[in-house]
Amino acid sequence: MSEALNIKHPIEPVYNASSRVLILGSFPSVKSREQKFFYGHKQNRFWKVLAQLIGTETPGTIEEKRDFLLRNHIAVWDVIASCTIEGSSDSSIRDVVPNDLTRILEAARIQKIFVNGGKAAELYKRYIYPQNGVEAIKLPSTSPANAAFSLDRLIREWKIVADALSN
Repeated sequence: MSEALNIKHPIEPVYNASSRVLILGSFPSVKSREQKFFYGHKQNRFWKVLAQLIGTETPGTIEEKRDFLLRNHIAVWDVIASCTIEGSSDSSIRDVVPNDLTRILEAARIQKIFVNGGKAAELYKRYIYPQNGVEAIKLPSTSPANAAFSLDRLIREWKIVADALSN
């Protein structure tokens, strides 16, 4: 088992003025923290799901992923600015300091906020919703820990993101 460490979020949000959808995770996994970019674990299905929904190849490099998000009007960040966590375990998260979404919400035309998984939804509702009053839509986690959802099922559930982008 990993040691619990207090960690500051090491990744800057990805967004620009044309971002219309904001997707928030809970906190970066160990692999994402090592890569200094979102959804870095090879088994995480985030990039596959979004690529399927948009009808393009799955981006591979960090540069391709960043370009993919911005080209498709998607902003990505996490609910948590810092916390105590063991490895990548969402269930171990405590001592939460939430991220301030103001800079994204003021700079971009965000029409919908989605949260990737139950822990992100729980933390958003507890820490961020009281600050900004903006509802977030909970999506099933793309994490490999969410074995109950096949890739096809995730794509069906996440279709709401593609719908929001096409409006």
